[in-house]
Amino acid sequence: MDTGNLKKGRFYGVSVGPGDPELLTLKAVRCLERCPVLAAPQTASGRMLALDIARGAADLRGKTILPLHFVMSREEEALRASHQEAAEKVRACLDAGQDVAMLNLGDVSVYATYGYLEEILKEQGYETYRIAGVPSFCEAAARLGCSLTGGMEQPLTIAPGRHADEVLEAPGTKVLMKTGRQLPRTLEALARHGLLEKSAMVCNCGLEDEAVFPSLVGYDPAQDAGYFATILVKE
Repeated sequence: MDTGNLKKGRFYGVSVGPGDPELLTLKAVRCLERCPVLAAPQTASGRMLALDIARGAADLRGKTILPLHFVMSREEEALRASHQEAAEKVRACLDAGQDVAMLNLGDVSVYATYGYLEEILKEQGYETYRIAGVPSFCEAAARLGCSLTGGMEQPLTIAPGRHADEVLEAPGTKVLMKTGRQLPRTLEALARHGLLEKSAMVCNCGLEDEAVFPSLVGYDPAQDAGYFATILVKE
């Protein structure tokens, strides 16, 4: 088919929240049900968690599912190649005039892979659009029954767990995201700063194996918290 005069599709970044399908926004559901192609990150084991969550809120029958594979590495060259390969898969659909919705856990603006593909495709002239959602740390705070900020003057710092030592001296509440793999080191940092009693953790927020720890005092560092572990440090 000649696609030379065909209008190109739009690339959407759709937030699906931390795990509970009921946390998808109406806007997200409508976008997913409207787009013919859904791009979903897929693990090496074949799981597509964001897609599983979305299926609990939207009717996705008849959709073309585009699995995207991303390397778990901090090497810039490997990451860049992974993002380029995924963008090429999405671009093929956009060139065919199909809108593509990429599913993102949590919110699409917080440590989301969508941003890398968005940058590549925008530079190539494609239209993109983000749909906001519920970040994992907001749902974690709700599950813990606490506020992230005690008042209008209290700062809020958000960082990956491996940067705990760099942010724990900051005033206000600290959010340490995706701490699972660095949990032993993160617990050591919290102990050094005397903050274990003021720290709480939610693992796999909104998923079937969710676990809530109101305090990290006495938590066994050898206990597997999973990749999606969010720690809140309240001053």
